[in-house]
Amino acid sequence: MTKTATRRPVQRAAAHPAAAPPPRGGRGRRRLLDQLRAYGFLLGGLICFALFSWYPAIRAVVIAFQKYTPGADPQWVGTANFTRVWHDPEFSAAWRNTLTFTLLALLLGFAVPFVLALVLNELRHAKAFFRVVVYLPVMIPPVVSALLWKWFYDPGAGLANETLRFLHLPTSNWSNGTDTALISLVIVATWANMGGTVLIYLAALQSIPGELYEAAELDGANLLQRVRHVTVPQTRFVILMLMLLQIIATMQVFTEPFVITGGGPENATVTILYLIYKYAFLYNDFGGACALSVMLLVLLGVFSAGYLRLTRTEGDA
Repeated sequence: MTKTATRRPVQRAAAHPAAAPPPRGGRGRRRLLDQLRAYGFLLGGLICFALFSWYPAIRAVVIAFQKYTPGADPQWVGTANFTRVWHDPEFSAAWRNTLTFTLLALLLGFAVPFVLALVLNELRHAKAFFRVVVYLPVMIPPVVSALLWKWFYDPGAGLANETLRFLHLPTSNWSNGTDTALISLVIVATWANMGGTVLIYLAALQSIPGELYEAAELDGANLLQRVRHVTVPQTRFVILMLMLLQIIATMQVFTEPFVITGGGPENATVTILYLIYKYAFLYNDFGGACALSVMLLVLLGVFSAGYLRLTRTEGDA
């Protein structure tokens, strides 16, 4: 009797329909349908990337090894395009100006947004208003912004020199001087693009636990010490990523030299992208333009890989 009583519940539970596992084929089909549905939603974006990003990039690499003229059959020339642009006198000036612009942009355009984010984070009133003010330059079209600064830098009746005259200070040639043109463009680029960076920094700062600052204050840390030992370590990942993105962006500067200075004076503001524009649309040499593009692509790719590798190694250590 005891053995029979103990076996019956086990047999009934095993025979219950709800306890039977679903067939494997049904689960596999359901998973496949879910994946197909997800890829269906992604199909439009993938097509756009393929047509407007991947295909032009691959096509540019191919044209870099061809003598390409619109309306004529392309001819394979090997590395002749790379050799020709390498010996162009503007080539070294463009790379020198681009690297100098990137360095100045890091010194000026990387520190200013971080400091502004720290100031905005400490405000107690009118935070929303000042966020809009800081982000406002980003909402202005880049060409319009460059035209405004071109008028601002006008050595005759520009607002910059008029202000200096009002303050009885010496005026400057600004974007028309060989010594001041590049730094003038750095100021324009910093003003036009810092709004988004400030908001990203501000979001990172607001995610830092307040207990860390309270503990630092109890230990007697001043403002600079709190920034050094609390703020910077807590926002390290954001700082490193934004630095990489800024280097990539500033290496591709084009709007400011094109609109404000036209690459002058005396090639003082010719950048790589501006030289690519000249090869393609002024010299009608698409092979040389694509060769320069491939050079820039390889440089940024190698730098990005090394940068990510270096920062990841330091983070693991």
